[in-house]
Parts: sequence; structure tokens; C-alpha cells
Amino acid sequence: MANVEDFDWGQYESQGFGGGYSAAQRAEMEQMYADTLNTVQEEEVITGTVVGITDRDVILNIGFKSDGLVPVSEFRDMPELKVGDTVEVFIEDQEDPNGQLILSRKKAKIVKAWEKIYGALENDLVLEGVVKRRTKGGLITDLYGVEAFLPGSQIDVKPIRDFDVYVGKKMEVKVVKINAAFDNVVVSHKVLIEKDLEQQRAAILNNLEKGQVLEGVIKNMTNFGVFIDLGGVDGLLHITDISWGRINHPQEVLELDQKVNVVVLDFDDDKKRISLGMKQLTAHPWDALPAEVEVGSRVRGRIVNVADYGAFLELMPGVEGLIHVSEMSWSQHLRNPQDFIKQGDEIEAVVLTLDRDERKMSLGIKQLSEDPWTKQDVLTKYAVGTKHTGVVRNLTNFGLFIELEEGVDGLVHVSDLSWTKKIKHPSEFVKVGDNLDVVVLELDASARRLALGHKQLEENPWDTFATVFTIGSTHKATVLEKSDRGATLELPYGIEGFAFPKGLSKEDGTAVEAGEQLDFKVTEFSKEDRKIILSHTASHTAQPEDAKKAKFAKKDAPAGAAKAAAPAAPKKDEVRSTLGDLDALSALKDQMMESEKEAGEKKLAAAAKARAEKSGDADSAESAE
Repeated sequence: MANVEDFDWGQYESQGFGGGYSAAQRAEMEQMYADTLNTVQEEEVITGTVVGITDRDVILNIGFKSDGLVPVSEFRDMPELKVGDTVEVFIEDQEDPNGQLILSRKKAKIVKAWEKIYGALENDLVLEGVVKRRTKGGLITDLYGVEAFLPGSQIDVKPIRDFDVYVGKKMEVKVVKINAAFDNVVVSHKVLIEKDLEQQRAAILNNLEKGQVLEGVIKNMTNFGVFIDLGGVDGLLHITDISWGRINHPQEVLELDQKVNVVVLDFDDDKKRISLGMKQLTAHPWDALPAEVEVGSRVRGRIVNVADYGAFLELMPGVEGLIHVSEMSWSQHLRNPQDFIKQGDEIEAVVLTLDRDERKMSLGIKQLSEDPWTKQDVLTKYAVGTKHTGVVRNLTNFGLFIELEEGVDGLVHVSDLSWTKKIKHPSEFVKVGDNLDVVVLELDASARRLALGHKQLEENPWDTFATVFTIGSTHKATVLEKSDRGATLELPYGIEGFAFPKGLSKEDGTAVEAGEQLDFKVTEFSKEDRKIILSHTASHTAQPEDAKKAKFAKKDAPAGAAKAAAPAAPKKDEVRSTLGDLDALSALKDQMMESEKEAGEKKLAAAAKARAEKSGDADSAESAE
């Protein structure tokens, strides 16, 4: 195919085509025709003129060699469109497979919208958009066909609780951020409001004074107070400054968006913090406290708070008195206030102290009842030897305190808990809250003191033990524990003994270990100290014990008994018969000791059976037999 530049126009001039035109005229005509055509590029926005409208397309002339087509659906927002109108379009394709110029008005609008958005960000301009819908955390706004995100925190200066009220409404915004990679736009309406409120806020802060009364709207509510909008500046109304009475949460007396009058308590110019009060606008309730309320009078109210040290009784909103835990019971041992009263209880109390100037009051509830220690029958009711049942209230290293009745406590020393067990701490024997039977050992009403005992409810078994665990007698014992000092042994009848290290050698030379059950011989017995010393070594080693027996027998014997029991010195001619009768006397003595031992064991078993039957333990009674 020949090029246009090589076309020979001269051969047609003879036929009348182009005839009569000079070369200059022909060049002028060519230039005029070229001027009617535009040089266009794809993905460019250009203005076109409507030259025709069909059912499917709008035909536009953009000055190109051919007209372009745009789907008529892209002109839904222009129902009055007619031939001759001009519109901006986006060149998608200069020539499709059919040789047609393809245009798009929709894409042209998007390109122009982005130009406006970028321009608004660079030049700090305000744009107007339409809220299309709500989304998580905010709203979606339409800016000339581009969707922009309006965070909930950027809608207004006050928290927004219902986003749906903005859907479908026009809203002025400023572009605050553009993410070109993802075509994301973030806008704010709050910045426009803040700019409008800046002057108003400055005026409020400049004219602010302590004691000034202002009107505001509650914009936010927390468990420690509420934030109030004073017309461009926020102030905090603390929960303690809402009401003279005690409240647990502001929502008990206030609501969101409620208009309230408040007084300025304090403010900080630098940090722009304003402290507000509401209760200060009303008279203090203490000023209205009746004159009849005085020391000694009885008052009634509601418990509004319970602490470790006591409870607060509200007589009227804003007027409270403290009931210290020591004024809740006549007991000298402090307990948890929750044992006596709970929050919300309505009770009566006695005024103990009252200071109207300082607005302080102390109350008591134990004064509503008589002090049990001042009752006339206390000396007979708790006489020495009387038996009682009480509740364990407190445990200490040296004993436990038992409450026999409200306000009457007694001490049971750790040594008075058991005849047979060596108790190191009361918790090994009993726990707080248990009931325990006791007997009064000492009474001092003036000092409000009772000494109690538990083991004294039973006879002292050591009187019987003295006849069973005689020095030199052998018994089966179990080694409970072993240390460098020796070993603790469990003997029959539930009592414990002790063996020193030198008494823990076996016949084969090895040492006795914990958990073993072996024969042990009694080497020392003390009823007063409740102590039994034994030795396994002595049980298998032949050694004279008569001197040791005589030593302890003499020690345990009453004063003067040795002298009385000592036989008269034999006469010279009686020496032979006395020495001849020595073996018979020794056999008789062993027989007597064996009889005493059997009698003691029977007596001890009977006592154990009686204790078991008293406690209702049949198995223990059978084992005692």
C-alpha cells in the first residue's frame, strides 16, 4: 500500500478533483482540516459534545477523527441530557476491534474525584460528601464517587452512640489521610467542629473562675464520674461530688445527654483540666441534722459500706456515722464486721461521739444490749469447775480463744487440750468455727478473763500410767519420728515416749529407724512432767537396773515415806534368817508389781472405753476393750 505522502494529486486534477487550487490554497485547506481534529491519548479525561442519543449509547464528539460512544446508563444522574451538552469523559480505547472510539463518563468522574481529593489534602480544603452506610468503627462517605472512611471518633467532639442517624445525610469533611497503594481515604468531620469551637473554648477558659456556675451536657459516663461538655471544653464531675449521699455509679442519679448545672471547683490553665461539682449547689445535709441527735441517743439508718475496720451507717443522705468493729460486740477479740452486719441492712445504733463542726460521728451497736460481764449471775454461771460448750473463734501459738456467749470469751492454753498428746499448735487439735467442750479453770470478772481447759473434762490418766509404765517394764512401741536428739515413740493407750540416741541400738549393732515397732524398756517416768523415757538398747542388754529403780522410786515417793517404809535394822542373831529369806522376798515383790501392772492396765482400758462410749465411737470402745 502506498503512503499518503506519496499520493499523486496531479493525476486527478485533469478530472476536476482539486482543480483550481493552488499549492498554497491546498496547504491552507489541509491545515484547516487538521485543526478540526484533536490528538488524543488513552486514559485521558477530555471534554466532549453530545451529538446523538440512542437507547443504548450517547454519541459524543471529542474532535477526534471519529465519534465516541458512552453507555446511556452512565448518565442516570443527568435525566435532562440533550444534544449539544458538553460532558467530561475518559478515553478507554482510541479504536476497538470495530474501529470505534470507546469513552467512559464514570471513569472520568473517578479520575476528577481523586484529583479533588488530593487537592483538598494538599490545600486543606473542605469537601462535601454523602454518608452511604455505617461500618465497623465508623461511616462510609461518598466523595464524588470515591468511598472514604469516617472513623467514629472523628464524627463529633462528643462520643456518638448511634451512627445510623447520619446515614443518607450530607456532611462536610476534611481529608486527613490517603493510602495511594490501596486507594483508601480517611476523612474527619470533628476537625471542622474543633476549629469552630476553638475560639469558644478560649473564651470559656479565659473567663473561668472558681465558684462559677455553668450549664453543661453529660457526654460520657464512667464508674468514677462523668464528663460534661461546657460548650467546647470538657470538665470532670467526680462521683463523690455528684451527691451528698453515697452512690456506687453515676448512672444511679444521672443520664447521658442530660443538661445539668455545675459549679467550678478547680481548674488548671496549662492542662486545661476542670473539676466540677453538683452537690455543692445544695446545702450540706449535716446542717439539717435534727438537734435530738446527740451522744447517747439512738438512731436508725442503712449500712452503705462495710470495711475491715467497721461499717458506715447512713442516717440521711450525706450524713454517715462509723461503727467500728470493736463497737459491734462485747467480745475483746475483734472479728470480721461481715459476721454482724452486711451492706444494705437497716439497723439501729447508739451515738457514741458527735462533732457537728467536723461533721463526724461514731456509733455502736453492742451498747444496745447489756454487757454480759456486768450481769449478776456471771460469777455463778461461769464458776470454777462449771462445764460449757463454746465456738472456737481464734487460734494462737499458745492456745485458742472460745466464745461461750456473745461477748464472753475464754482462753484454752495449748497444754490444757490433751493429757496424752504433746500438741505444738492448737490447729493440730481443732479449727476455727468448731464447737469445743470446756471446763472453767479460773475466773476474773473484773479483768473480763476466763481460763478454760478441755483435758480436765477427763480424769488424769497419768495416775494409772504410773502403775503401768513402771521403771524397768518393757512395752511394744512404734518409732514415730527420729532426729539427732533422739526418737519419739508411740506407746500403748495413745501416749508418747522418748528415747535418746544411746538407747536406739539394736542387738545386731544397727540403729532403730522410724516406723519400726520394737520392745522398749522404761528407764525414767515422771507423772508431773508427763514424761516417759525408754530404751531399746536396755531391752536386749543385761544391766543392773535396781539402783536406777530405787533412785526414781525414792524420787516419786512422798516425803517421809522412805523412813516409814524402811525396816528396822536386824539384830545380830537375825542376820542369817534375813539373808536366807532374800530370794523369797524378791519373788514376792515381783509378783506384787505384776499384779499392780495388770490392775493399772484394766483401769486404763476401762477409762478409754468410757471416753469412747461418751463420744459415741463404738469402734474405739471395742478397741479399748
